Amino acid sequence: MTFHPQPRAGEATPWAFPAPERGQLPNGLTVLRCHRPGQQIVAVEVNLLAPLDAEPEGLDGVATIMARALSEGTDTYTAEEFTAELERCGATLDAHADHPGVRLSLEVPASRLTKALTLLADALRAPAFPESEIERLVRNRLDEIPHELANPARRAAMALSQHLFPADSRMSRPRQGTQETVERIDAAAVRAFYAAHVRPATSTAVVVGDFTGVDLDAALADTLGAWTGAPAERRPVPPVTADDTGRVVIVDRPGAVQTQLLIGRIGADRHDRVWPAQVLGTYCLGGTLTSRLDRVLREEKGYTYGVRAFGQVLRSAPEGTGAAMLAISGSVDTASTGPALDDLWKVLRTLAAEGLTDAERDAAVQNLVGVAPLKYETAAAVAGTLADQVEQYLPDDFQARLYERLAQTGTVEATAAAVSAFPVDRLVTVLVGDAAQIEEPVKALGIGEVTVIGG
Repeated sequence: MTFHPQPRAGEATPWAFPAPERGQLPNGLTVLRCHRPGQQIVAVEVNLLAPLDAEPEGLDGVATIMARALSEGTDTYTAEEFTAELERCGATLDAHADHPGVRLSLEVPASRLTKALTLLADALRAPAFPESEIERLVRNRLDEIPHELANPARRAAMALSQHLFPADSRMSRPRQGTQETVERIDAAAVRAFYAAHVRPATSTAVVVGDFTGVDLDAALADTLGAWTGAPAERRPVPPVTADDTGRVVIVDRPGAVQTQLLIGRIGADRHDRVWPAQVLGTYCLGGTLTSRLDRVLREEKGYTYGVRAFGQVLRSAPEGTGAAMLAISGSVDTASTGPALDDLWKVLRTLAAEGLTDAERDAAVQNLVGVAPLKYETAAAVAGTLADQVEQYLPDDFQARLYERLAQTGTVEATAAAVSAFPVDRLVTVLVGDAAQIEEPVKALGIGEVTVIGG
C-alpha cells in the first residue's frame, strides 16, 4: 500500500487588521471603505449621532423605536414593500440604539450592493414613520419588557446600572426605556427625534467587502450621497460618573434555585494607555474556560457552569475621555452563593498579592492575538469594529495597533491593570436570587452593605 506524504504546514501569512480608506461625500457624510478581496457579502454600518442622552425627558426608548421604524416604510415604499425589496436583494438590515447613538447594519451580496444602498438611503433620507407601525412597535416593545424583567441576567444588568450611576444619568435607566416611558411614545415623538438628530453631516458609513466590478464611488454618490440634511454641530458628550463604593444589592426572587451574579464598576475606556493591559489582565482573570475564575469556581469547586470577566465601552468623547463597564458575571446554585462569592473574592485577593503567571499571560496573548485573523474573517466583523472605532472617536488604525500592544504587554503590567480594574473594596455586587436564602451568608462575607430590593 502506498501512502501519500503527510501534509506539512506552510509559512504563516503575516496579518494585520485591515486599514480603511477615509473620505467624505458632498453632503457631509463621512465614509470609510475597505476592499476585502473574496468577501462577496458586503457589510455596511451607519453610525447616527442620536445618543440616548438626547432623548427627551420622559421618553426613554424613543431612540430604539425610531431605529426599529427606519425600515418600516419610506416615501417610496410601504413597510411590506420595503421588506420585500430587501429580500429581493438578498439583504438584511438591522438597527439598534445604544448610549453612543443609533447603528444600522446592512449585509448584501456585492452584485446587489447598489440596490441595497438605495433602500438604506431611502430609510435614512425619508422614513415614513406611519402611526400604525409606530403603534405596533411600541406594543412590541411593551411586550418585551416583562420578559426582560423575568430574565435574571437582564434584571441584574438593570439593577447594576440603577445602583452604579446617578439617578439623573441616562445610564442609570434601561437602554430601551421602561413601560412608563415607552407608553408615551407616538409617531410625533419619533419624527421629532429623527428631525433633531439624524443627518448626514454627523453620520458615518462604513463599507467593507469585495468591490471588484463595483463602481463604489458612483453607488455611494447616487444613494447615500442623495441624503440631505441641515448641518449641525456635534453634541457635547456628558461625563460618565459612577459610585463604586463596595456594596451588595439583592434582587429578591423567592424560590429561585440559582443566583445570578453581576459584579461591576466603571474604568478606563480605549483611549487610556492602560486599555491593552486591562484587556489582557481581564482575559487572564475570566476571559475563557481556562481562566483563573473558571479554574477555581467551575473546575475546582463546581459552583457554576462558567464565570466571565469583561470590559465593555460605555461612552467615549472626542477629547479622548470615556468609561467602560468592568464586570464579572455568572450564575451559581442558591446554596453555593455565599461560598462562591467568598472564593471569588479570594481569587481577586490572591491576584493582588501574587499576580498573574507568565504562563497565564502567554496563553492570553496567544488566544487574543492568535485568533484575530479568524475573528475578522467576514466583512461584517471588520465593518463592526471600524464602526465601533468611529463611535468611540478612535483613530482608524486603533485595532491594528492594539494587537501590537497586546503582544508587547508583560505579565507585571497585565497584573497591575487587572488588580486596578477589580479592586476588592470597590465593586458593586448584584445578586438576583432568593433573598431569604442568600442574604445572611452574603452579609457574613463583609464585602459591603447589603440591600434587598423587589424582583
